[in-house]
Amino acid sequence: MSYELIALLMFSSMMLMLLTGQRVFAAIGSVAVIASLLLWGDGGSEIAFGAAMKLMKWYPLLTLPLFIYMGYMLSESGIAEDLYKMFHVWMGPIHGGLAIGTILLMVAISAMNGLSVAGMAIGASIALPELLRRGYDKIMVTGVIQAGSSLGILVPPSVVLVLYGMIARQPVGQLWLAGVLPGLLMATMFIVYIVVRCKMQPHLGPALSEEERNVPMSEKLKLLRAGILPLAIFFSMTGLFLMGVTSLVESSAVGALAATIAAIVKRRMTKGVMENTLRKTLAISCMFMWIILAALCFGAVFDGLGAVKAIEALFIDRLGLTPWEVLILMQLSYLIMGTFLDDTAMLVIVAPLYVPLVKLLGFDLIWYGVLYTITCQIAYMTPPFGYNLFLMRAMAPPEVSLTDIYRSIVPFVLIMICALAIVMAFPQIALWLPEWHYSR
Repeated sequence: MSYELIALLMFSSMMLMLLTGQRVFAAIGSVAVIASLLLWGDGGSEIAFGAAMKLMKWYPLLTLPLFIYMGYMLSESGIAEDLYKMFHVWMGPIHGGLAIGTILLMVAISAMNGLSVAGMAIGASIALPELLRRGYDKIMVTGVIQAGSSLGILVPPSVVLVLYGMIARQPVGQLWLAGVLPGLLMATMFIVYIVVRCKMQPHLGPALSEEERNVPMSEKLKLLRAGILPLAIFFSMTGLFLMGVTSLVESSAVGALAATIAAIVKRRMTKGVMENTLRKTLAISCMFMWIILAALCFGAVFDGLGAVKAIEALFIDRLGLTPWEVLILMQLSYLIMGTFLDDTAMLVIVAPLYVPLVKLLGFDLIWYGVLYTITCQIAYMTPPFGYNLFLMRAMAPPEVSLTDIYRSIVPFVLIMICALAIVMAFPQIALWLPEWHYSR
């Protein structure tokens, strides 16, 4: 049997196991281990062992549980809710102001957690009922929350970029800095769309009533101080890192400690808050570590088979495609897979194939990590089985139907595609900040 056929058999077996509902790490890891034992006998077991040792020795992986802990501590203690109250009071008087505040809330939560699920949970449970109660169009605001929460996997500290850095063997610090400007670009495009849309159709985002605007300045300042606290935690953490005072792992520890102190100072630290935070942190961290371990094992087997060289020969030599055409095909494949897989599964399935190929084609792997993440954001919101679509359906009130959710994402998906095209056309949007920081 040829190596190409073995690689195809491994890939199809893994996809079949995923379609039967097996856990991602189990499907990928079992196929890799069985294939290595069949190909290389008892010596093949060393591949999985070597992958485990590589995972345990990767120091930046410590950022994963620390940032997840920080995000859940801020969420479980209710400190993140203070942000929405602040945006509600300060942005409410203008048309679409609460929707704009929701986008800013999503950016802030993304900067505190690194997971889109956290932003979706807070947005759907806190922001959506308030927006609907104040007469905002349900289709528009549903799309706002889905699009805003997707920023969680692009804006640092992005957990997805940590996984990509592990698999692609790229510095996580550079990846996080590379995601800053594209993330802010996308958030700005969302806000511009909301402003223009609500200016043309004011009924979609009515301003607050006169009674609700009459909030004493002392109350406004109090909410401003409460809302600034989680932002201050993030900016102090990233500021220490950018100034070179702390390393990446030390910054994550600073963020986790600051979130804990903030909860204690605000008198919101209870046994239940700590228990829920630790349980969720442990569950998410262990899940990601098992997935990374399976991905490393799978990638090692693929490297041993020479599958990357075979794919390169297929695209470049036989089909005669240019490097840019190959890159666009890769992005399209992510969009298709994103209709039925989450971002982590997509990454560990195709990264062993795509990352070495991207390097062979002469593209920057830091830049490609940002492209992959933006494409995942689009795939999250693409029917029929986009990840965010069903998260929103599970969390939204009964008056928001699945049809409404599907309709809501159309303009935001188009905006994301435009943002992806801009970052592809101008790589320095992603590369300027890490190059500037690390050249100092």
